[in-house]
Amino acid sequence: MADKRVFLVTGGGTGIGAATAHLLAQAGHQVVVSGRRPEPLRRIAQETGAHDHPADIADPDAVQALVQATVATHGRLDGLVLNAGVGRGGGVGELSVEDWELVMRTNLTGPFLLLRAALPHLLEARGSVVAVASVSALRNGVGNAAYATSKAALLQLCRSLAVDYGSRGLRANTVCPSWVRTDMADRPMARLAQTAGLGEGTDGIEAAYQEATRLIPTRRPGEPREVAEAITWLLSPAASFVNGAVLTVDGGVSALDPGTVAFDFHLEPRSSQR
Repeated sequence: MADKRVFLVTGGGTGIGAATAHLLAQAGHQVVVSGRRPEPLRRIAQETGAHDHPADIADPDAVQALVQATVATHGRLDGLVLNAGVGRGGGVGELSVEDWELVMRTNLTGPFLLLRAALPHLLEARGSVVAVASVSALRNGVGNAAYATSKAALLQLCRSLAVDYGSRGLRANTVCPSWVRTDMADRPMARLAQTAGLGEGTDGIEAAYQEATRLIPTRRPGEPREVAEAITWLLSPAASFVNGAVLTVDGGVSALDPGTVAFDFHLEPRSSQR
């Protein structure tokens, strides 16, 4: 196809990253998926025809090798999806220094290292970057200090690209999902199911998703493909004048005024400690 391009997707083995790799491959593009776990990457590569390249994006040498291998294999790099991320719960007084540093290294320093390595190729291609942040970059929650801070900083890192390099043809935008059914989200849902007595196994996780999304206007979690559709649009020429934007893909939760919730719901704290 005339518009065949090359995209690198981090966190590409599962969830939103995997769904994005599927959509890009279906559109005829060349895709490289990366992440720390080889097995999920290998499965996505088999399903989509993508190239899999395991790498820890917090490792500068691994990042350089990833970009070099992508360009050596495909001859160019047109787009980058910054999707790799981790979370650790806790407020400022509860977080360990190790957990704080892990979240910042993975969610912020890793994207910075990858952008530095990829930038010459993206500028040459007049390419596009999409960072997967979170609605937590815009609205905070209890015990979410490290994750929310890292995603807010990632949003501004992406905006810095738009401001600094937009005149040279580079576009950089951010998507902010709310709850989406992914392996990463399943873990806190399993904990919620246990602490709230919602059940065990997949039934408990499903009940937790329903409980956690009761206040979202759409009354449900998102699916990975729904976020991937927004990402692939932002990467495409159809979004050619969209730069430095923050697109909420959150079912409307960021539009909700929490001060009005009590008119529709009877709310009680789950713990007297909060």
